[in-house]
Amino acid sequence: MKILGILGSHRSDGVTKMMMDTVLSGVQAPNTTETVYLEDFPFKPDQGDQKDPVLDQLEKKMLESDVWIIAAPTYWGGLAGKMKDFFDCMRQRLVRFDHDGGTHPDRFKDKHYLSITDCYTGAFENWVTGVTDQSFRTIDKVMSAAGVIKIHELVLTNTWGMKELPENKKQACLKWGHRLNSVKKRDDSTLKRYIELFFMVAVMALLTMGIQVGLRLVSTADFWWRYASFVVIFYVLLGCILHFFTVVKHRRC
Repeated sequence: MKILGILGSHRSDGVTKMMMDTVLSGVQAPNTTETVYLEDFPFKPDQGDQKDPVLDQLEKKMLESDVWIIAAPTYWGGLAGKMKDFFDCMRQRLVRFDHDGGTHPDRFKDKHYLSITDCYTGAFENWVTGVTDQSFRTIDKVMSAAGVIKIHELVLTNTWGMKELPENKKQACLKWGHRLNSVKKRDDSTLKRYIELFFMVAVMALLTMGIQVGLRLVSTADFWWRYASFVVIFYVLLGCILHFFTVVKHRRC
């Protein structure tokens, strides 16, 4: 397995690079690693049939890799411009467009990624306001469109003047670096999991309400109507909560 670190920061020796390097240091043989510092690659958007040769190089590295580490700081409440520019220039390559302009996963489908960002904002302020959330949302939106599966996200706050990583963050990066050694390729079975969840809710609700009827705790009048409405309402609420905590809510500390 090959892990590719993609660094989209202004500095090649800053906190973002430290975090990415620490994660990569946890990768063990026979797995291999490679780092791409985007500032060293003067890429430009493709112009029609004229493909940018620098993007060709980067695309090749991404295709040859199984896991990507997307690392970029948060500036002005959003993803650093270099990484955003890279995503924009790679748009035609990351996804397949249909005749209506809709995007679909293409050659990168079912690869995996781990995202990293950091900011000057203090830990408490970021926890309350979510300054780094938009950076993660941008990365997730691009990766989701490309069919790339999320592993985890790491964030570091209060980085003004920081010369080395705090010990707890260093250990967190190492832990996820070690976990990359055992990442198993899998497809994105989100729809399948939601269908399974619906049937689990339906069965458990039927058993629960059946027991209530058997114990004469509730009336049998309109049983199936009450059962169906309960299953639908409970499933929708549970699905929304799960979606919030697994997709919408991002790490803030």
